[in-house]
Amino acid sequence: MQKWIPSLWMLAISLSLFTGCTEAPEGVVKIATKPMVEQYILGEILSLMIENETDYTVEITKGIAGGTSNIHPAMEKGDFDLYPEYTSTGYVMVLGRSAADVSDDEIWGTLINDYAEQFDMTWISRYGFNNTYCIAVREEIARQYDLKTTSDLAAVAGELIFGSNPDYYERADGFDALCDTYGLHFKKAVEIDIGLRWAAIESGSIDVTTGFTTDAELTAYNAVVLEDDLHLQVNYFCSTVVRKDALTKYPQLEAVLKKTEGLINENEMSNLNYQVSIEEKDERDVARAFLIEKGVINE
Repeated sequence: MQKWIPSLWMLAISLSLFTGCTEAPEGVVKIATKPMVEQYILGEILSLMIENETDYTVEITKGIAGGTSNIHPAMEKGDFDLYPEYTSTGYVMVLGRSAADVSDDEIWGTLINDYAEQFDMTWISRYGFNNTYCIAVREEIARQYDLKTTSDLAAVAGELIFGSNPDYYERADGFDALCDTYGLHFKKAVEIDIGLRWAAIESGSIDVTTGFTTDAELTAYNAVVLEDDLHLQVNYFCSTVVRKDALTKYPQLEAVLKKTEGLINENEMSNLNYQVSIEEKDERDVARAFLIEKGVINE
């Protein structure tokens, strides 16, 4: 049902980034995306907007295994010009800071300053939706143990298998913080590609996973989102990280990226995800229809 790139292919794509096979022709803007439908759609939205308003062509590398862990180093090397990223991911995972009790405005200002100083990159515009983490369990598990809040997991975690993407285990506000905050000791914790976690939930190979608040699969797979009753999660506003030399090389690019400001709200992003993940529509077709409806591009 789902349109994910298989793990071996994602690994192959990821490894190819470091073999010197990344040179693109002049005038080609190189975009990377993480291995999740939302990112595929965003990549196509960026591609369509760039190609509609400039004379540049676009090359998208979809589904980079490991997400930020591999995309950010590749951005530093110049393998890519830009990619969609989430504010707290950059703040916590790339900058190594804690987002607890930090305002969204402070996070944004720090991202702009530190990315410029450390990586010669910047963040341009926020799309308008917040896609934060949530903890989800199989519906039958929620019924069996009467789970409503994440705190409810503490009493039964020893009987359950937790699965999430590698990034989540590496993050300062990820798996360890979740377990420390809620006193969780799972029977087993496994790493799983971000695009495969819902199939794993459906098959019963894992019982608990991390979701995102714009995931269409939360409804499609009858997963139950547990209330974050101790308020662990922070906001993850989506934006675009871009190399500053790309803005120099492609002078029309910045104006296009600025037009993504406030373009998509949470409900719209969830609906776009649903069309691709569940209805199996092509992500470029979905992106195009959305941009036409918004009056951003012409038919």
